[in-house]
Amino acid sequence: MSGEQLSPGIISPVRRIGRREFDFERQVAIMAIVNRTPNSFHDQGRTYALDSAVAAAKKAVDDGADWVDIGGFAFSAAQAPIGAAEEIERVAPVITEVRAVTDAVISVDTHRPEVARAAIEAGADVINDTNGLREPGIAEVAAAAGVSVVVTHSLGGPGRRVFRPSYTDVVSEVADFLRERVAFALKAGIAPDKIIIDPGHDLNKNTFHSLELTRRLEEITSIGYPTLVALSNKDFIGETLDRPQGQRKEGTIAVNVLSIVKGARILRVHDVAAAVDSVRMTEAVLGWRGPLAPSHNLA
Repeated sequence: MSGEQLSPGIISPVRRIGRREFDFERQVAIMAIVNRTPNSFHDQGRTYALDSAVAAAKKAVDDGADWVDIGGFAFSAAQAPIGAAEEIERVAPVITEVRAVTDAVISVDTHRPEVARAAIEAGADVINDTNGLREPGIAEVAAAAGVSVVVTHSLGGPGRRVFRPSYTDVVSEVADFLRERVAFALKAGIAPDKIIIDPGHDLNKNTFHSLELTRRLEEITSIGYPTLVALSNKDFIGETLDRPQGQRKEGTIAVNVLSIVKGARILRVHDVAAAVDSVRMTEAVLGWRGPLAPSHNLA
């Protein structure tokens, strides 16, 4: 199967995001997760301290990450709310320190315009919004700064409880939401080549919903914008395989590779080194790149 056959028809596939250029027709970007929160579902506060967060970001880049996503407020509803000022205090110093030492893309995981503005001033290149640009003012912040945005599907958004989320057809409903929010972003002045979409696996979705989204991911990638998937170590993997946190690496690799074949072009991951090897191997098999070392096969 050739690389051309796998192209999802991406709008502006060659993009400069921050200081790096990507060709999403033939390349997959690896986004490392750095949560400066005490309650993130996977790291459970291991990168909450400023020095730990900065060290984790630097290590991710050393391990091959193209991109670092820095967040200061978890998505979960099972947490106390924090103000915008506290969220800024969590993310801006990390962004400042990481920006000083790398040309990797930096995104801020936030739904608040005040936080987005402060993060951009600190050096962020992308707003990664799990609220789908629904907070008043955040789209305008992105448009004015000329940064890229990740438009993500969720029903309730960060910190908001949704009991027993239900869908008639989860894939169609997520696709319709993303199309509507992309239209909103364009109307707000965000350029088409600055828009990325994310179906929001496990965000107000149960295991069956997330499996269906993965199974029919081409219905999302065919919308036309580069698609990010955030699958790493999520509960739908744990429930499918009956694996606790810390034992979901192999399941994560499997769904990431399948998502690439179905058109995903950005992977948000915890285990950068494992993701780099699996992605580079997938790209080589698809004919998008050659081996990284000279061939020793003399037969």
